[in-house]
Amino acid sequence: MDLKRLEKTLLEINQFSQSKEGVTRLAYSKEERQAAEHFSNLCRQEGMTVRMDATGNVIARREGSNPDLPVVACGSHLDTVIQGGRYDGTLGVIAALEVIRSLNDKEIETKHPIEIIAFACEESSRFGVSTIGSKAMAGLLDKESVAELTDSEGKSISDVFSECSLNFGEIERSIRRNEEFKVFFELHIEQGPVLERQLKQIGIVTGIAAPTRFELKIKGQASHSGTTPMDYRKDAFLGAAEIALQLEEAAKMEASNGTVATVGACEVKPGSMNVIPDLANIKIDIRGTSTDSKNKVIEKLFTSIKQVEEKRSVSIEYSELSNEHPINLDEEVIQSLTESCELKGYTYMHMTSGAGHDAMNMAMLCPTGLIFVPSKNGLSHHPNEYTDIEQIGIGTDLLETAIIEWAGHMQ
Repeated sequence: MDLKRLEKTLLEINQFSQSKEGVTRLAYSKEERQAAEHFSNLCRQEGMTVRMDATGNVIARREGSNPDLPVVACGSHLDTVIQGGRYDGTLGVIAALEVIRSLNDKEIETKHPIEIIAFACEESSRFGVSTIGSKAMAGLLDKESVAELTDSEGKSISDVFSECSLNFGEIERSIRRNEEFKVFFELHIEQGPVLERQLKQIGIVTGIAAPTRFELKIKGQASHSGTTPMDYRKDAFLGAAEIALQLEEAAKMEASNGTVATVGACEVKPGSMNVIPDLANIKIDIRGTSTDSKNKVIEKLFTSIKQVEEKRSVSIEYSELSNEHPINLDEEVIQSLTESCELKGYTYMHMTSGAGHDAMNMAMLCPTGLIFVPSKNGLSHHPNEYTDIEQIGIGTDLLETAIIEWAGHMQ
């Protein structure tokens, strides 16, 4: 394994960015497609065959001695949030490429074919729905609801697909069968502070929390801010704020179950200092590994909506953007990764993931493993997102060991 080569490739990929501050590589943007093409070329240089499926997932294949055997797959995503970091998703793709380079350097042949998958549109930043590429591959995508999605510029997902020479109408062609895969691995930064605080080199993920997301439109009445008494107001923003605070309290009541809730976006109109807001749009993210616990928070959200409507004389419309279910990962894969850590002397812990990943959708297709490496200060989705190269090396070494074990080393 060559960590300098891995680091150099990470730097190359992250040059494709719309912003100078952090990395902005939105799904299906020019920058994301450029990164995907650069990655594809690097894979071809390693003797891999590369194709892009109907959703824009890049699939690079290293043939095994028996091409008819199911593939051992690994990967992550290349798209980012706005002004995000250099490691989220990208590390998993480039670490997988470094594993292939390492196997080539050592002239290791495997029985099973190996695939690297760079999934499209893992982040929800552009369309409000996450993991579109892996959902499509696993046959989990609700095509009708996704077809209605638009980005911040009002472009439909169908139009965006067309700009990338993709046809949204053919998205079902991305679906793959369970028998095509033996196992899937994803290496990812933790995106939280636990590994660093616990002084662990590796996190072996046992389960993935799933988000349920809503958009709320609170409609009040615009009026002069100086001449309208407080008791006569129908302030849409204060209605949104009250819901946000009640949601926070509901999530705190479920904190022991690991459930969290966030109001991550708020748009207020007309947006003038001297006008009482008549419209507030908020987007809510509720997630956890316990479905019962998450549902309790959702129930309290609905109760809050009714209370705020009555109390503030506003009307509230809500729509469910997504509703995903927590995933428990494969016990045999967890045990395999655990034994490898113990054999190599790596410090590790079993943990759940609060963030959704492509691995949660791949787990519906085949046994799946998710490996975490530490995030400095727990930062992610931030320009200062950072993981030390030595820690990356440990994670990549574990990934290589797992791939060789499951793909079958030809002696």
